[in-house]
Amino acid sequence: FIDEIDAVGRQRGAGIGGGNDEREQTLNQLLTEMDGFEGNTGIIIIAATNRPDVLDSALLRPGRFDRQITVDAPDIKGRLEILQVHAKNKKLDPSVSLDAIARRTPGFTGADLANLLNEAAILTARRRKETITISEIDDAVDRVVAGMEGAALVDSKNKRLIAYHEVGHALVGTLIKDHDPVQKVTLIPRGQALGLTWFTPNEEQGLISRSQILARIIAALGGRAAEEIVFGKAEVTTGAGNDLQQVTSMARQMVTRFGMSDLGPLSLESPNQEVFLGRDWGNKSEYSEEIAAKIDTQVREIVNSGYIKAKELLQENRPVLERLVDLLAEQETIDGDLFRQIVEENTQIQVTDQKLAVSR
Repeated sequence: FIDEIDAVGRQRGAGIGGGNDEREQTLNQLLTEMDGFEGNTGIIIIAATNRPDVLDSALLRPGRFDRQITVDAPDIKGRLEILQVHAKNKKLDPSVSLDAIARRTPGFTGADLANLLNEAAILTARRRKETITISEIDDAVDRVVAGMEGAALVDSKNKRLIAYHEVGHALVGTLIKDHDPVQKVTLIPRGQALGLTWFTPNEEQGLISRSQILARIIAALGGRAAEEIVFGKAEVTTGAGNDLQQVTSMARQMVTRFGMSDLGPLSLESPNQEVFLGRDWGNKSEYSEEIAAKIDTQVREIVNSGYIKAKELLQENRPVLERLVDLLAEQETIDGDLFRQIVEENTQIQVTDQKLAVSR
């Protein structure tokens, strides 16, 4: 068994600069040993990698690694069974439902689930409790997803600004028809983030529609939109930096990869195949400067249109925005069910499909 086979099995080719790469000699010898002129009857070689896309084609031909098994993150049934294994040696409170934990952890791997229960057990011991309760599970999920908890924010203008930013994301995401449901909004800092909004992704989602991508763009811009509406353009902050990166990337992919713009059903960029720098090092452009300018225009239109929609939604629902911000500033965390209940009680109906149309 060879773990991390991509360390020696990367595609052969010229890197940047001259010189000899010893990895190629190692790969050549490995290929010869696996299926050269000499027989090796009775030996089965198994390897594992997270990057099958960078492996040399000779390594994958019949006689060598000719069978590939993809081990995806477990589905809800798999997560439940993994949790049952790791919960055997832990005292769980009767109120804790492993089925509920499995439902709220889409995308978690087996290692993530084991880590989740271990973190919950550590928190239980630290709090001097007899059994693991749902409170420890909640905190453990947050820790696995977003990192260590930081110091609580003091009551200040900064705290309210972050509250407006996070509620902006969650409120816009809740009002838009094609967006994932909000799971939690919190002002408790974790990792590099001063506040966080979680959405629960659809378990069975393999393909993503144009309206779903637009919904994600609009929701991601909800934070900056809330800052501008409440505090004015002069007071918008750097907190939206990561949101803007994601939005720009999604909009550009809509135009250049997925053919979801006025330029038509064209794929205009292909990944660079420079494996020694990592295949995602750059994109190879296959278009003229005129098309490049049109791509930039389309990306700008998609993002600007999404930003206008986000601001419209927040302005139309300003009272519920203020109520949710007051509640978040007081409690520091609002779970998804309570958030949706407050929104439903204070708003009319969700945004229609027509609202999501990008201006043409």
